[in-house]
Amino acid sequence: MTITPTKGTCTVAMAFQVEKGTFGRVPLDNLGFIVVARTPEAMAKGNWQVGIVVDERANTEQSDAIRAIASGAAGGPMAALSGLVGHFLGMQPASIHFDRQGHKWSVRAADVVEMKGTGLVGISPHATEPVHFDYTGHPAADRFAIAHACESHIHALGISWDDVSGKNNAQYAPFSWQSA
Repeated sequence: MTITPTKGTCTVAMAFQVEKGTFGRVPLDNLGFIVVARTPEAMAKGNWQVGIVVDERANTEQSDAIRAIASGAAGGPMAALSGLVGHFLGMQPASIHFDRQGHKWSVRAADVVEMKGTGLVGISPHATEPVHFDYTGHPAADRFAIAHACESHIHALGISWDDVSGKNNAQYAPFSWQSA
């Protein structure tokens, strides 16, 4: 089943904070990257335009490793999306900062990407955790907390989008990838 996007196209940013990890022998600890994408129609139809904002602290080996992982070229979870990509927009370095306080989070990559969201907690007076999607089949994680996108700005690699309407959704989750 293909769902038509509300606005005709989809603009997406998926931010990843690597707390601890390696690619082969290349250490990736404390680096981040953001996959930015625009789809001309429903996401499942493909022809995505995709680029990667990579942590400016990454050296050449680390940037190459992040590109292989984020593009799916190395296999692993992101390979599931690689067949949907019609045009790779390249990579852009930026200072990336992640902040999470309880159910509120933000990601900022210099002046090219900024996202802010808040996890949606159920109406039960005993609820302390956000509502989750389970068994999503998404390459990033199989369980996501549902969030309210408070603010989204993307001005990277030819993709430009600003939303402060508060009417879009977001998700967040820890991730643990192996063999990527």
